[in-house]
Amino acid sequence: MALLDRVLLGPGPSNPYPEATLALGAPLLGHLDPEFLRLLDETCARLRTVWGTANRRTLPLSGTGSIGMEAAFANTVRKGDVAVIAVNGLFGERMCDVAGRYGAEVVRVDHEWGQPVDPQRVLDAHPRPAIVAAVHAETSTGVRSDIAALAAAVRARDEGVLVIADCVTSLAGSPVLIDDWGVDLAYSGTQKCIGVSPGLAPFTVSERAWARRVPHPPTWYLDLGLIGDYVSGGAGGGRTYHHTAPVAMIASLHAGLGRVLEEGLPEVFERHRLVGTALQNGLEEMGLKLFAAEGHRLPQLTSVWVPDGVDSAAVRKRLLTEFGIEIGAGAKEFAATVWRIGLMGHNARMDRVELLLGALRKVL
Repeated sequence: MALLDRVLLGPGPSNPYPEATLALGAPLLGHLDPEFLRLLDETCARLRTVWGTANRRTLPLSGTGSIGMEAAFANTVRKGDVAVIAVNGLFGERMCDVAGRYGAEVVRVDHEWGQPVDPQRVLDAHPRPAIVAAVHAETSTGVRSDIAALAAAVRARDEGVLVIADCVTSLAGSPVLIDDWGVDLAYSGTQKCIGVSPGLAPFTVSERAWARRVPHPPTWYLDLGLIGDYVSGGAGGGRTYHHTAPVAMIASLHAGLGRVLEEGLPEVFERHRLVGTALQNGLEEMGLKLFAAEGHRLPQLTSVWVPDGVDSAAVRKRLLTEFGIEIGAGAKEFAATVWRIGLMGHNARMDRVELLLGALRKVL
């Protein structure tokens, strides 16, 4: 039986921009083909614009957003380093797990899920950490935290601390200004606001973090020194083969970024803001209660309490089978009590808001 076209309104992946899908079908190039290397260089330049950085080492890593998280810690943690990590959702928890696996002494700063990170609490957690890390847009709760304030507080006390930010759900949907904020390493994923299929992790590293990186991290595949020799050239200026780059995915990312930059970043951010506000207002008009703290809600990812007496899984199943709409369950202990609704990238459109609200009214 043929499936309905899926409208992917969960926490990710989202439906890609048409330009990104079209690029997947372009003639395949070799990963050392001069034409592909030109496209790769241009993709990295476009990523710098979207990240708000001049970092030379800004590139797409081969893997989903989680591989960006792993690369950030694998290349910065030395055994015994203190890593202060803010936790206000699932992906803050995952940061703790990954950092610990690479030998960090993790100081976990827990916050209530649905609330933003408190920079002062993070600062007070340890007097001299090597790393401070937090999630900018927590995918499990729909909360935005103030990474600029956190990084500024860290810098004011100790310029030597490396600041790591998870921007998987924020990049290309909300303003991200890596250089202005003072963030050293940041990572994202292609499958959300960038509007590309899952498979790459946009990544950026400051010169300070590069100078302090672990020279031989315990992972060959994610060794940024080796990857950098391929992406931007080694000491002699030539490209050194590391692994076969996912050339079709990079071509798709190039096209997706082109679509975003052609529209203009301020316009893209405003589009996400308008549709997120419309969705959240519409849900509240239906009598539903929003989960994330007011004033810190992401427009691109809305978390909402499941009404009392309603079977969360049954509603999601009906939306999928009857309307072809996917929304997400909550994470961990909120799996049956919260829905997560994404309006990201190509899906940040008013017709998607109206489609979902209409379907929810019929199902509920």
